[in-house]
Amino acid sequence: MYTALYRRWRPLTFDDVVSQPHITTTLKNQIINNKTAHAYLFTGSRGTGKTTCARIFAKAINCEHPTDGAPCLECDICRDADSFALADIIEIDAASNNGVDDIRDLREGAVFTPERCKYKVYIIDEVHMLSVNAFNALLKIMEEPPPYVKFILATTEVHKVPATIASRCQRYDFRRILPDDIAKRLMYISSQEKISLSDEAAFLIAKLADGGMRDALSLLDQCMAFSEDITAETVSMAAGIAGRDHVFGIITSITEQAPSKAITAIDELYAASKDMSRLCEEIIFQLRNIMLIKITPDNSGLITCMPDELDILTGISEKLSLEAVLSFLSEMQECSERMLRAVNKRVELEMCIIKLASGITEKPAAVGVPSDLMNRLSELERKLQSGAASGMQNRRTEASAPVRNEPQVDFTKLDKKNLRQLNNWAEVLQKFSETNPAVSASLTDSKAFVNGDGLFIIAKNPFFISLFRNKENAAMLGDAVESVLGKRFAIRAKCDVEATEEEKNAIKLIEKAKNSNLENYPEG
Repeated sequence: MYTALYRRWRPLTFDDVVSQPHITTTLKNQIINNKTAHAYLFTGSRGTGKTTCARIFAKAINCEHPTDGAPCLECDICRDADSFALADIIEIDAASNNGVDDIRDLREGAVFTPERCKYKVYIIDEVHMLSVNAFNALLKIMEEPPPYVKFILATTEVHKVPATIASRCQRYDFRRILPDDIAKRLMYISSQEKISLSDEAAFLIAKLADGGMRDALSLLDQCMAFSEDITAETVSMAAGIAGRDHVFGIITSITEQAPSKAITAIDELYAASKDMSRLCEEIIFQLRNIMLIKITPDNSGLITCMPDELDILTGISEKLSLEAVLSFLSEMQECSERMLRAVNKRVELEMCIIKLASGITEKPAAVGVPSDLMNRLSELERKLQSGAASGMQNRRTEASAPVRNEPQVDFTKLDKKNLRQLNNWAEVLQKFSETNPAVSASLTDSKAFVNGDGLFIIAKNPFFISLFRNKENAAMLGDAVESVLGKRFAIRAKCDVEATEEEKNAIKLIEKAKNSNLENYPEG
């Protein structure tokens, strides 16, 4: 019967464990000096060696002829342990044995001395899955265990382990395995298995494994079934991912504002049955590389890619500002989250790519916008939302916008001495805020006066003048006035203050960046 690679090549000694020397060295030294603890907590992401190290440790402390803290692999204890025939090493899957009765059985068995070994070792995998009552039962035996009992708890979600349990264990954090280390291990295994594996394919598998050796070996197994000669293209086909040329092509299309090219590439990948969620992840992965290039151009150690890919990514990064890359990344991350719930993942991805490649973004971070201007725009938007405007000069600005079905009033002949202040103006603004909170905020501290069918607004925020010239905003304000006052008015507005030239230009940039339909900004 065929045995999967990850099972056949599971490390049997500490020296075979990849990328965890800070843990294996400590455990070996404890065994050599006979200073092992009664309980250990192994944490880390999947496939990093937690259960493997637990098994090696259990063998080593019971081995009849240990060498430098490592099991000999030749004695009866080691051989039976490797074949799972040793009754004194008990593995419990907490995902399926998470009840209090299961832990009570453990407690009852722990009182008996080992049958053949020096220590009885309990390895509890995915310990975070235990119920509250089960944890309480486990705590009782872990507080004062018999001297011949040791516990090794393994988990991928250490934050779910109660502090009362964790505090009684020596904790060891398993790191994600570096792609280079995974690739080297894959090349060694392929040479032993007589597998034709290219360096590029090994690195691609390592990258897709996301720090887990088990995932890497499972993918290598899958590639072996797909082709005898494993190349990067083989890995792409077997894993259902897009080739790097397609991914780079989509990102380039975004930077060149060419949505049709990007969508054509996605269509080709979809026709080839590529997974759209994984394609989204690949784009995010490469955008992350571009982001790192922008902030650490001379440090490629943080960037996970092949040497020839680095040149391509560097070329793309030179065409983008850091703000643009961060904006792209943010949009793609949100797209990835939406795809988890989307009925049609392809459409969700296409919508996001079209937005980015067309420059349609809710965020003001466009290609090439300098960071100081971005900060100014953010501050101005904050002022707009709060209705506060500081640093303004005391000038006058007037605006008018025709509201649907408003009465005809000649404001040039209006006797301003007969204007009557509207006492329930606050009620109008409250009603207006229900339909248009952003614009209503710019009317903070404003006053309103009526005369006949005319309503005249004196605002304290020049942003309102720009917003009021938008017909839809003006119509919504007219609706709010009619709802409270019971009749339609012709509305005009003025402002006692006006933005400085610098802030006028920034307002126009906000207009462009948000792709709003504001128009006719005041020129002074």
